[in-house]
Amino acid sequence: MTQTQLELDWQQIDTVFLDMDGTLLDLYFDNHFWLEHIPKRYAEKQAQPLELAREQLMALYHSRRGTLDWYCIDYWSGQLGLDILALKEEVEHLIRFHPHVEEFLHWLQLSGRDIALVTNAHPGTLHFKLERVPLANYFSHLISSHNLGHPKESQEFWHQLMLHLPFDPARTLFVDDSESVLQAARDFGVAHVVAISHPDSQAEGKNLDDFVAIANFAQLAR
Repeated sequence: MTQTQLELDWQQIDTVFLDMDGTLLDLYFDNHFWLEHIPKRYAEKQAQPLELAREQLMALYHSRRGTLDWYCIDYWSGQLGLDILALKEEVEHLIRFHPHVEEFLHWLQLSGRDIALVTNAHPGTLHFKLERVPLANYFSHLISSHNLGHPKESQEFWHQLMLHLPFDPARTLFVDDSESVLQAARDFGVAHVVAISHPDSQAEGKNLDDFVAIANFAQLAR
């Protein structure tokens, strides 16, 4: 099936902000890690049934959703008594680009625009992934929300980002897979907001009625 091309007026875009997990990289790694691998290791540590461990973890996850703790490997290592970064190494083979990402990044880099990776990932997680996928060299800036003190869901994040890296929201493109993050960017005034509808290659795509969406970067006509 032919995918619809999303026509952007690139003459109106000077700055491009791109999310990492679920946008450039397959979210399957993160979903498998937090929903399957951590429950297994936590159950082993607690010497309890897997389903009980999973139930406890889901409640803990839910309590921190939308906060920096949700994305913080130091927080979860302390809460669970597990070395989160070391456990990520056990499933690191699942870290991979989404289709057509590298071609898009190469074109974007040659275009001369200001390109920033803007992620909620903890700096330790960011470094861990950048060691395993050739991503860093495409970007002028690598920004973790932890360094700005607020998650991307927060308006304060966008204000801090503006201070850290001045940009014109009216001439900025932002691509992300999180609806709450996309809404925060839109509320801040980012003019070109694009959603990723299929962040996890092993899961069903998302229905995104409130945002212009693409399944992969081949759909961004250029």
